[in-house]
Amino acid sequence: MSEKGLTNISLKKINKSKVYQYIYRKKTTSKLQIVQELQMGLSTVSQNLNLLEQEGLIEKNGFFESTGGRKANAIQIVSDFKISIGVSILKEMFHITAVDLYGNAFYTDTISHPYSDTPDYYKQVTDAIKEFLLSHQYDNDKVLGISIATQGITSPDHTTVLYGDIMNNAGMKLDDFSRYLPYPCYLEHDSKSAAFLELWRHPELDSAVIILLNRNLGGGIITNHQIHQGLSMHSGTFEHMCINPDGPLCYCGSRGCLETYCSANALEQATGMPIKEFFPLLREKKSPQIIQIWKDFLNHLAFAMKNLNLIVDAPIILSGYLAPYFTEEDIDYLTERLHRAAPFMLDKAQILVGTNGQYTPAIGAALHYVEEFVQSI
Repeated sequence: MSEKGLTNISLKKINKSKVYQYIYRKKTTSKLQIVQELQMGLSTVSQNLNLLEQEGLIEKNGFFESTGGRKANAIQIVSDFKISIGVSILKEMFHITAVDLYGNAFYTDTISHPYSDTPDYYKQVTDAIKEFLLSHQYDNDKVLGISIATQGITSPDHTTVLYGDIMNNAGMKLDDFSRYLPYPCYLEHDSKSAAFLELWRHPELDSAVIILLNRNLGGGIITNHQIHQGLSMHSGTFEHMCINPDGPLCYCGSRGCLETYCSANALEQATGMPIKEFFPLLREKKSPQIIQIWKDFLNHLAFAMKNLNLIVDAPIILSGYLAPYFTEEDIDYLTERLHRAAPFMLDKAQILVGTNGQYTPAIGAALHYVEEFVQSI
């Protein structure tokens, strides 16, 4: 093929990508808006819209209000043209979620099953994935991939867990799962997956600090709109920041780690009851003991947030299992505590709260293949 022919093909691909990306960002748009915003010719836009519609990537869905002439078609992407599966592996259970091309989770499930480094365990996880896909009659080519988020720091190539003291899963391999699945597979630290979801939900943020308030604490750092991994892949492991050298023993072997004060497990240990029972009692405001336990939790969290803000001057996002339980009153309390003896102020508006709860790592993991697909069009 001639150089000119290759150039024409490349230009067509670029134009197609621009049109799709624009529709994706706008969510709903019209042909004329695309022409005006992308400064493309009407015929070029029409050709690309026809092509994208033929491929099933976009659809017409209703009309815009008339401005005097014919009503313009409302154009959208087909959000379920492809789906992605995210799995979050925990010590006593695993979560499964399926998301569309906007990252909306349309399926979630929790399966109680203790982790064990055995073929039977990995097969049970992958069988649950295949059962979900089979029950919904999804063809293999509709599934972008399966992303596994686990409690453990992964290797830079995302094939092996290098550090996994919570689950004793150091040495877990991506192949342990992928050998049973006919889809692309990816392995990631659950905290990094959670950070990716929060970045997805807040694309306006160039930098942020994510505190993952799961059963075990985690964290992530966003800089230059990217998840910071670090030389040894352990950037953002705030859970092991010492806030009291004489504090409780952490699973890492040190004492007084933030994990021992601000994880969901630590809160349950302090209260002697499940999280789902604790918060309704707390909101009744009838038990001084319950109220004090929560204040202690928030005080330790504020102490950590203040120190983290000194290191990374950026918004802080409270994410994960406990995040949906936070109220406006809790954020006010954190803000007030943050400003005590702090040289710099963190505005209340810079404390954000995640909304996806315990499924945050699984959804964030699934987004790996969604972003890859959307960028590839």
